[in-house]
Amino acid sequence: MGSDSHRYLPTGSLDLEEMLEAIGVASVDDLFSTLPAAVRLTEPPAVEGPLSDQELRRFFRGLASRNLTPGEDVAAFLGGGAYRHETPASLDHLLYRAEFFSVYTPYQPEVSQGTLQAIFEFQTLISMLTGLPVANASMYDGASGFAEAVLMTDRVKRKRHKAVVSRGIHPEYRATLESYVQNLDLEVVEVGWDEQGRTDAAALERAVDDDTLCVAVQSPNHFGVIEPWEVAARAASSCDALSIAVVTEALSLAMLRTPGDAGCDIAVGEGQSFGLPVGFGGPYVGFLATRDEFKRAIPGRLVGETVDAEGRRAWVLTLATREQHIRREKATSNICTNQSLCALAATIYLALHGRVGLARLAEINVQRAATVRRRLFEAGDGLEAAFRGPIFNEFAVRSARPVDEVLAEMREAGVLAGVPLGPDYPELEDCWITAVTECNPPEEIDRLAAAAARMARTGTVETGAGR
Repeated sequence: MGSDSHRYLPTGSLDLEEMLEAIGVASVDDLFSTLPAAVRLTEPPAVEGPLSDQELRRFFRGLASRNLTPGEDVAAFLGGGAYRHETPASLDHLLYRAEFFSVYTPYQPEVSQGTLQAIFEFQTLISMLTGLPVANASMYDGASGFAEAVLMTDRVKRKRHKAVVSRGIHPEYRATLESYVQNLDLEVVEVGWDEQGRTDAAALERAVDDDTLCVAVQSPNHFGVIEPWEVAARAASSCDALSIAVVTEALSLAMLRTPGDAGCDIAVGEGQSFGLPVGFGGPYVGFLATRDEFKRAIPGRLVGETVDAEGRRAWVLTLATREQHIRREKATSNICTNQSLCALAATIYLALHGRVGLARLAEINVQRAATVRRRLFEAGDGLEAAFRGPIFNEFAVRSARPVDEVLAEMREAGVLAGVPLGPDYPELEDCWITAVTECNPPEEIDRLAAAAARMARTGTVETGAGR
């Protein structure tokens, strides 16, 4: 088609008539006739504009001014699957180099060696963190990665139809899985938790049978409680199924036992904690690692090491069983991508911290979360621990007063105290989860504790106190 193929060519009225005639319809509206009338717009949406460049910038500056900035406007203790961590200044300096920032998928290895090597290093680091020998070239995010991991087990354990998953897995991850399998011959069975806030091991054992293809458990789970991966591995092995370890707070892998060491077959999760800002929900970077015997069932693709024609070390895309590369029905995934820029950010972050630095950072998170947990529950009546299980940097709080009221009052006092659990767990409508990271200095912890103490003493929090 030549260079003109990339130009924008508006459609004229004669062009439109020719296309409609070729399609065999009378009007553009006929193309949407299959949509229910209730969901179709009859009038254009009421959108302001058009705006000039200057007006548009002013409009977005106005929107941005409505945001609260953690550390400046408020002390933020939000978590629930997205975590604030400090990013070294050198990360962006390296990440935004044009060689990395402007590239897309490295289909041509002869001109993409730098990008391919960076992805290879990402795979290596994920393998080290998870204790599993094979990691792919990343996923879109943790939620879709989890769903892809379940579909991966379906490719390994054919003719089985049941996935057993813990309700302690992030609710959005479970919702994503339900969306994936709703039109497939797969059943999702959910298992609850015990008084410690961990997956009920006995119920998990009862839920599996010869029709089970996988067992999935998250640690730390959505309540912040550390789960023993062996529970999933043991239940899965009892029926010759595969075990899936799910991780939403990737920094925990620097301190806790790896899924591979605990006997899990697949580790999948979200790598946002490694150098990616919270950013209104994205872009993030999922990861997936597995045992060597399952590498051909892995979703997406891998970067592999080889030698070039002159015997020099080189990298190429390998096992690239995506829909662009082979027949669609044979593809192992039609959503995952290499997310190369986000994966590069995670790679730089991990390399800058190193094994010792990452472990030290995890230790700081544990210590500060333990301090906040103790001080919140020392504040007086009205707040208590929802669960007594061990935690990493997040925990569930039970409130005697309505959670929405408490969180709203804390916000007025300049503290974002946590994320309510009630919308996703009706039985925990009196609970919220609080997350603490190295981004919460002692003075913010003092502010949270002081607000909680005033609330316990007076039943309300002074507006603006502690700012």
